[in-house]
Amino acid sequence: MLKSNSQTVKKFRFQTDRGTGVNARIGLMVLQTDQTLEAEMAQFTAIGGVALYHARLHNDEIVTPESLTKMEIELPGAAELLAPSLNLSSIGYGCTSGSTMIGEKRVAQILEQVHPGVPSSNPLTAAKAAFSALKVGSIGLLTPYTPDVTRAMQRNFADSGFEIPLVGSFYEDNDLNVGKISEESILDAAISIGKNPQCAGVFISCTSLRSARVIEKAEVAIGKPVTASNHALAWHLLRLAGIKSQLEGYGTLLSEC
Repeated sequence: MLKSNSQTVKKFRFQTDRGTGVNARIGLMVLQTDQTLEAEMAQFTAIGGVALYHARLHNDEIVTPESLTKMEIELPGAAELLAPSLNLSSIGYGCTSGSTMIGEKRVAQILEQVHPGVPSSNPLTAAKAAFSALKVGSIGLLTPYTPDVTRAMQRNFADSGFEIPLVGSFYEDNDLNVGKISEESILDAAISIGKNPQCAGVFISCTSLRSARVIEKAEVAIGKPVTASNHALAWHLLRLAGIKSQLEGYGTLLSEC
């Protein structure tokens, strides 16, 4: 056996630099069952000097108004897992339906309590900001949710001054199944909704739906702006963090706004 005093460990001097995220550090709270958000956010924020930091929070696999509402008690603990010493530039709660049921203002209030002064967003707030930037007031809404959750989101948009002339859903309440809905199915549904002449744009709701490779294809097919939960959230968190860089290949919002 090696004796404790038979070998020394050479000590090296080192220097420090600014580390990762020299331009922006973005915090993100991800649902325990989400299979999509982290990968798509990494794509949408692939900008030099931007770093993402994730924390997972408990949620029920089955999505109901009740299970979404009770997620409020998980938010402070998840936010605390993102250390204040990271000096975050912005922070996001990654659940569109949860933001609908808990309330956007309440979500923002909780995040402000844990990370004072750090601008925050969620996919619902981000989508509204995105459509305002795109100058789109009439939105076709696509969700995976059951009708009770979908209607609550529809009312929320309407209460914020947006017209929602057409709504479609996959009627799936299991978040693990939502993450497996094919991109082709999402694309076909988004195009079907977007072709309605009353819709000036399309919102694909739910951070579990794989939309990164769907958005630009849908825009080409319908000739109208399209955004999605992860897409809008990434854009909003970047802009809140002061990052104005634009990305090609992911639709109008990231390339022009």
